[in-house]
Amino acid sequence: MSRHPGGPIAQPALPADLPGWIEPLVQATRSVRPGELPPLPAPDEGGRESAVLMLFGEGPAGPDVLLIERSAHLRSHAGQPAFPGGAVDPDDDGPVAAALREAGEETGLDPAGVEVVAILPPVWLPPSGFMVYPVLGWWRVPSAVAAGDPGEVAAVLRVPISDLVDPAYRCRVRHPSGWVGPAFALDDLLVWGFTAVLLDRLLVLGGFEQPWDPERTMELPPEALRLAAGTQPPPGAAAG
Repeated sequence: MSRHPGGPIAQPALPADLPGWIEPLVQATRSVRPGELPPLPAPDEGGRESAVLMLFGEGPAGPDVLLIERSAHLRSHAGQPAFPGGAVDPDDDGPVAAALREAGEETGLDPAGVEVVAILPPVWLPPSGFMVYPVLGWWRVPSAVAAGDPGEVAAVLRVPISDLVDPAYRCRVRHPSGWVGPAFALDDLLVWGFTAVLLDRLLVLGGFEQPWDPERTMELPPEALRLAAGTQPPPGAAAG
């Protein structure tokens, strides 16, 4: 897929049976232009292409989104919740194929049950040098999911949208560097960083967001900082 620094990306055809709850999100994301998504728009040249699959379906608790929890042993983004995805390989037919392949490898989902409904402009992540294409999918035919390689994925989660928009779970987090961004402090899961930034934007675009207190800010927990830095606790240290 070629980049479109001056205009929108060509979008896939929409299925006629798209559910009403996801249609506003699909229509809004298809009109997002380069530079409108945080954290940074992708440069015209340079950087390695990658893609994430933002997969929305209907589960037992209603509409939900598929996330993975990365293994605590990875060298980067360890222990963090994230959308399935990864780098575009030479054999991939562009970012969409990469997003579906990576999601299949990481969660075991059947890509045949996924309908790609929007492709957002790439965003640039300077620390890694990746240009990430967010690919929006509707899970037309959900399949069983579970962590693939335990060395890469610790857990696979279907998080209800009702939890993500609950004001009790919404907050902002502050990194020691001074960066402050949106977060979702769920019962046993803290979603922050790039994934939370995208989720925050998707909830707004889809009309899901409920009023919440943006002044509610928390410091990143020591364990999240340790994992993000790729450091391990001393032998015998208790988990925080």
